[in-house]
Amino acid sequence: MAQYMLIMRGTDETNAAMMANIDEMMTTTRQFIEELDKAGVYVAAEGLDDPAQGVVVHFTGEAPIVTDGPYGETKELFGGYFLLDVASKQEAVEWAKRVPAVPGSKIEVRRVPGEDEVPQDSAKFVKEDAYRESNGQS
Repeated sequence: MAQYMLIMRGTDETNAAMMANIDEMMTTTRQFIEELDKAGVYVAAEGLDDPAQGVVVHFTGEAPIVTDGPYGETKELFGGYFLLDVASKQEAVEWAKRVPAVPGSKIEVRRVPGEDEVPQDSAKFVKEDAYRESNGQS
């Protein structure tokens, strides 16, 4: 099994359309999550707050610069995700086709590399593992 993230991408227009019918959207989203859970593929799902409530940290010079709101030139924004544990990319795509979404929205499907695909012996990971262990997080 592999994990895939279904990334919800929208525009100001699709976000406004979703908010206009938020009760219906929340109901259908809860039903979708129940279907994922019954199929045994559900790992996690979260939506994000209004982009205007966020900040952007720019790494363009010596010191990071923080600005309010979404990145100015962005036409599409990351609105949330579903994380699934499925047998294949095709299965993830089939689930993505069923995500409750308003016309104009997009769902990006991306595989999450497994732990065995990421070098675990680097100094950073060894230090992080030691930190987690000392704080009872392992």
